[in-house]
Amino acid sequence: MENFFTIRFRKATAQRFKRFSRKVSGSYSESMEMMINFFEWHGFLPSEKFEKSVGKEIIRNRKRTDALMSVIRNIEKHQTKPATAMLKLLFEHTPKRKSGQAPLLMEGKEADPEKEMFLKKVEKAIEMEREHTDLKRDYGQLKLQFIDLLNKVQLVKGGFGKPRLQLEMSPEEFEKLKTKIAKH
Repeated sequence: MENFFTIRFRKATAQRFKRFSRKVSGSYSESMEMMINFFEWHGFLPSEKFEKSVGKEIIRNRKRTDALMSVIRNIEKHQTKPATAMLKLLFEHTPKRKSGQAPLLMEGKEADPEKEMFLKKVEKAIEMEREHTDLKRDYGQLKLQFIDLLNKVQLVKGGFGKPRLQLEMSPEEFEKLKTKIAKH
C-alpha cells in the first residue's frame, strides 16, 4: 500500500487541478506524475515561455532529423548496394551481364568470393524464373490455339460408313498454324 502526503493548494488551483485530472487520468497522483514526466522528458520548465521552448525543441529535432537522414544515406550507399543489385536484376530493364564480365562489385571494395557466388546463384535463379514465366506464357498461348483448333473440328455422319471428323479451316489458316507451332 502506498503512503499519501498532503500538499496545500489555493482553493481555485485545487479545483482547477481536479477538473484537469478528471480529463487526464483516474487519480490525482497519476495526473501529477504525468505532468512532471512531461516537463522532465521534454526539458521544459513551467516558468519558461512555451513558445521559446518549443522553438528550441524544433531546432533540436531538425538537427536530429538531419543527422538521422545522413546516417540513412550512408547506409543506403554502403550497405544496401548488394540488395539493390539483386533488385535491379529482377527487372528486365537492367542490362544483362556479358560472359567474362566481372561480377558486380561495390565501389572501392575487394571482391568477396562468397558474395560473388551468392550473386551468381541469384542471377541464375532469376534467369530460371524468367524462363519458367516464358514457358508458362507459351504454354498458355499454345493451349488457347489448340482449344481454338478443337472448336473448328466437326463430327460428320455420312450415309455410308463410320462417322468422321472434319476440320473447318481454310488451307491458309492451317499453314499459318503449322508455321506458328513450328517456331515454338
